[in-house]
Amino acid sequence: MSGSALQHDDFPAPQRSAVSDAYWQALHDGRLVYQRCRSCSNAWLPPRSECPRCLLPDPAWQEASGNGRLVSWVVYHHAYHPYFAARIPYNVAVVELAERTRLVTNLVGATRSLAIGMAVALVIEREAGVALPRFAPA
Repeated sequence: MSGSALQHDDFPAPQRSAVSDAYWQALHDGRLVYQRCRSCSNAWLPPRSECPRCLLPDPAWQEASGNGRLVSWVVYHHAYHPYFAARIPYNVAVVELAERTRLVTNLVGATRSLAIGMAVALVIEREAGVALPRFAPA
């Protein structure tokens, strides 16, 4: 797009499905939800129709507290999609929620002093009309 700003159409939007619609609707409403197996109590993200531990198709949605800890992160210095080129460098992180499930996300705010195990808190940001769960140092 020679010199012009990227349009919303260029945003690599998440693919919604019948399984993930409740997740995306909750984010749109300002809440983060995850699934927990009614059979074995395992919790997980991203949404899926069966428990990744016991494989039973019996998930229930639960609301997350929004609190977590940083497990890992990487800083990208090359954009693998044109939409993100203006953000270089940007991070992709793994956050473990207080509810013991993990989420691949981005960190916002003071990202120069990151440390494994640091406390983080949910920040829902809208991008190209999509509510996305991101985290900031708590």
